Amino acid sequence: MQDMLRQGFNALQAGEIDNAEECCKRVLGAKPDLPEGHFLVGLIALETKQSRMAISAFGSVTILNPRHGAAWAQLAKLYFSVGQTVMADEALASAVKFEDGDPIVHDLLGLIFSLQGDQQEAAKWFTKAASKAPDNPMFLVNHANSEMYLGHLDEAEKGLRKALEIEPESPNAHWVLAGLRKATDYKHVDTLRGLLGGRSRPAQATAFLNYALGKELEDLEDWDEAFRAFARGAAARRTTFDFDEAGEEEMFAAAHTVFTADWLSSKAPGSDSSAPIFVVGQPRTGTTLIERVITSHSQVHSAGELRQFGNSVRRLTRYRGGGRFSEELLRRGSELDGAALGNAYLAATQNMRGNTPRFVDKLPPNYLYVPLILMALPHAKIVHVRRNPMDACFASFKQLFADAYKHSYEQREMARHHARYFHLMQHYREQFGGRYFEIAYEDAASNLEPNARALIEYLELPWEDDCLNFHAQKTAVTTASSVQVREPAHTRSIGRWRRYENHLQAMCEELQKQGVDLD
Repeated sequence: MQDMLRQGFNALQAGEIDNAEECCKRVLGAKPDLPEGHFLVGLIALETKQSRMAISAFGSVTILNPRHGAAWAQLAKLYFSVGQTVMADEALASAVKFEDGDPIVHDLLGLIFSLQGDQQEAAKWFTKAASKAPDNPMFLVNHANSEMYLGHLDEAEKGLRKALEIEPESPNAHWVLAGLRKATDYKHVDTLRGLLGGRSRPAQATAFLNYALGKELEDLEDWDEAFRAFARGAAARRTTFDFDEAGEEEMFAAAHTVFTADWLSSKAPGSDSSAPIFVVGQPRTGTTLIERVITSHSQVHSAGELRQFGNSVRRLTRYRGGGRFSEELLRRGSELDGAALGNAYLAATQNMRGNTPRFVDKLPPNYLYVPLILMALPHAKIVHVRRNPMDACFASFKQLFADAYKHSYEQREMARHHARYFHLMQHYREQFGGRYFEIAYEDAASNLEPNARALIEYLELPWEDDCLNFHAQKTAVTTASSVQVREPAHTRSIGRWRRYENHLQAMCEELQKQGVDLD
């Protein structure tokens, strides 16, 4: 039986799904209570993108063997991915409790903590995995990515180079390496072109390689070729998931209907804490720049991109739907008690707030939750960062994200999403104007000091000159801007979309059609 099980795992590793499934049937047919048989079923389900089957299979493993750390870790990641935060928390606690030193589990725990925004804890597990299996390229890449987020660029490059020595065609390693430094020659470009011109690859691998190529060609100001690479990468990535645009439209419509000044005035006062500072907006719009300005202040800690506010809404409403946001979740959230939600969020972030009086939670999509934040934490500060719509849309289009922003891989979908955001923030401005601070990325980048001073004044903090030296910070940056924010403010990205204007007519037309002013 063990030989058949081993054969199944080997078949899965070789990409022979049918053979792996056949081995599973034989093993579980002969011994239906064998935990590793169900674990193999779960891995096959992951490979074939059947989340429900994977959850069922790994759940069976934990019933048969409650101390199976690897199964608990897989469950935790799956539950987080589908928004089942309560069950994810429980599974994660069990995974940590029962992990048995397996580097695969260590790496998976690193991924989960990274998704949660706890980069220090993630780095600990990634380091364990890479130390135990120093010749595993996947562990090396994940560890290097973590080092990059923490600002350890030399260490990150060393790990990536080692990964590529072991697996020269690793798409993920090439992609991370491309983002680590500014390209100054075509050496890596030629390597990437060679890889893309060879054998056919899965869509995700094609996306990694094309985004890496596009980034380096952009560094070299080869604009047309850069765009072609970004477009190929986006098209490949778009084939790997479904985007429920109709559901998103319903959610934004609900936000317009539910969240009004009258609704907020009808709610009882929330928590009296003034510790949180939320920085919100679209991705790639300067939220990281603003966060670094704020967290350069001695009284403010950078907590990173935390999902805890949305997770707290889910826990209190007992919402079990998939996805990070939905119409039903917003409606249920609007009915919560403000103090209960505020206190739940503060409890969930207790270990991430550092030792300063204030902390920044910089998860861009929290803009959807601005009314709930005002309800739950009326003394918290909210900073909304705006950017030119075309620059914002194109910056997202040319970025490969981990598991979010599914709207960003097709020009018209990207534009329609931005329009929904644009009009929602107009609504919030009309209903809750004066309750939060707005700043334009272009203003901050081109004239930092007066804008930084106005920002710090809004936060009711005494001015400190260190706020202008944000690039000297050593704390983790968990976004696509993790390298850029290690340098002073600059204006190179303002109007960047103009370099690609001939290729962006669909995006431009759709934004105008949706009533978005391009200036």
